[in-house]
Amino acid sequence: MINNNERIRIRRQMQRRIRDVVAERRRARQLESPAAPTADPETTDSPALTTA
Repeated sequence: MINNNERIRIRRQMQRRIRDVVAERRRARQLESPAAPTADPETTDSPALTTA
C-alpha cells in the first residue's frame, strides 16, 4: 500500500516529467518553424488535417 507521502512524491514527479516533455516539444516546435504565428496555437496544428 502506498502511503500519502509516497503518493504526493509520485504525483509531483509525474507532473515534473510532463512539464519537461511539454517544454521540450514546445522548444522543438519553435526551432522547426520560427516564423509561425504563436497567437493561435490551433491553426498551427490544423494544416495536417486540411490536406485532402
